[in-house]
Amino acid sequence: MCGIWAIFGIPDYPKYASFAMNISGRGPDCFRMETIPHFQDCCLVFHRLAVVDDLYGMQPMRVKKLPHLYLIYNGEIYNHKATEEKYGFDVMTKCDGEVILHLYDKFGAEKTAQMLDGVFAFCIIDTKKKQIHLGRDTFGVRPMFTLEGKANKKGVLALCSEIKSLVPVERHIASNGHKMVLDVFPPGHYASYDLSPNGSVTLIEKGPYTFIGKRPVFDTRVAPTSSDAQENIRQLFTEAVRKRLMADRRIGCLLSGGLDSSLVASLLTKLAKESGIDYPIQTFSIGMEGSTDILAARKVAAHIGSEHHEVTFSAQEGIDALRDVIYALESYDITTIRASVGMYLVAKYIKEKTDTVVVYSGEGSDELCQGYIYFHKAPSAEQADKESRRLLEDLYAFDVLRSDRSTAVHGLEIRVPFLDVDFTSYILSIPAELRQPQDGMEKWLLRSAFDSTNLLPKDILWRPKEAFSDGVSGTEPGKSWFEILQKHVSTQVPDEALSKAEELYPFNTPKTKEAFYYRQIFEESFSGHENLIPYLWMPRWTEATDPSARTLSHYK
Repeated sequence: MCGIWAIFGIPDYPKYASFAMNISGRGPDCFRMETIPHFQDCCLVFHRLAVVDDLYGMQPMRVKKLPHLYLIYNGEIYNHKATEEKYGFDVMTKCDGEVILHLYDKFGAEKTAQMLDGVFAFCIIDTKKKQIHLGRDTFGVRPMFTLEGKANKKGVLALCSEIKSLVPVERHIASNGHKMVLDVFPPGHYASYDLSPNGSVTLIEKGPYTFIGKRPVFDTRVAPTSSDAQENIRQLFTEAVRKRLMADRRIGCLLSGGLDSSLVASLLTKLAKESGIDYPIQTFSIGMEGSTDILAARKVAAHIGSEHHEVTFSAQEGIDALRDVIYALESYDITTIRASVGMYLVAKYIKEKTDTVVVYSGEGSDELCQGYIYFHKAPSAEQADKESRRLLEDLYAFDVLRSDRSTAVHGLEIRVPFLDVDFTSYILSIPAELRQPQDGMEKWLLRSAFDSTNLLPKDILWRPKEAFSDGVSGTEPGKSWFEILQKHVSTQVPDEALSKAEELYPFNTPKTKEAFYYRQIFEESFSGHENLIPYLWMPRWTEATDPSARTLSHYK
């Protein structure tokens, strides 16, 4: 996990480079800024969190064999060693990202992105061809935004891991009468640009290099070996956890006590021992007084033998964190913010109280395995499958965004094995009717796949779904986290303000005081960029007026 920032064709870059410091939390270990010789008005900035190859992993990366190439990227490439061996690449570092340069030199930008097993947002500058190439992983686990337009009759481009370092650039350029467009660089896409010596940028092509559910084309993929779907699920998910052990820093795991994080934590502790990791895996849970998650996580930690940490927070501490959370997230989505407060606070604890830097988490399972409670109401298997794929396509704006920003702001690297491309493509290839909730239980196929193992206690393996934003609190009336938040914001937003919401915010108009309150805070820093959140997350096929699972009739 690192932070990247670059501008091309924008004059007076030193005036803008200070804005790159807005994302310094993503890379607290090292910082570097470089220009590109013989190309005007171009600047590259990198904030490093050293996870692999502490000595030679600094960026912008260049290697002697390919001196005309520059690389800045944020990510982890899990198949880098196998790929280097397969093609005989003469690598100079142990850094996983170096393989990006060699793949690009051999195959070009689009195929490079296709052949990377990992999560990434990269920018390659080819000074020989005078080109720029961008790429982002299938689910957008690693973020990237672009700022494009014309200034002083030149095409210009800027990019960054977060918009908080691009919005000030956009505003400065706009103040001189130039219009720019700030947008999400789409997951699963690549783009190529011409870069002239005067710094002017021209788009060559942009498009998808893959799609969700497509079987990977990288040569190191793990092919299912059994006719039994449950055996294949165990095999592929175990490998997804194993490959993410790649790190020179201490690894831990977020543990809510729900199925997803518990399964990840259990496999992680088992595989860490098998791989020779000589320290105990730390697990971390967070909750308020009476939290159902805290109790469940405690039971899991005892079962798997992790070094467990419990973090408690009060209602006031959660409320006090809201403004910082929204700035970190760059979002005004209700359920994202609710769930992020706990994640933000536990990440802060990990940073301040431990030496764990890499943290596993369970994001992606609900979307992939139809874990949300409203899937019980799906009108058909086909509709449930369609909804699952839609959620996966939009993850970059919701749970993936939450997991990245809530941890990155504290200098941690999040790893999400449920979004492994091998694993997800296999799950989505299973007939739709087998992936639906069965016997009144969501994620039935995933649970049953691990039922014959002793990875988890049975009551945890079959614990019904509870959203992270709900599980951090108790179940007594009025004590749920979402109810605490609603009570607080009711005193912050007058009735007359909400009545003007549509006039103030015609896109994604807030319908409740809570939504209005979050939107106000978002607008303070990111006004004009409400379109980066495509919609406000809500359950389907229900009459729900709130995203909390506890408001749904099927909730247990």
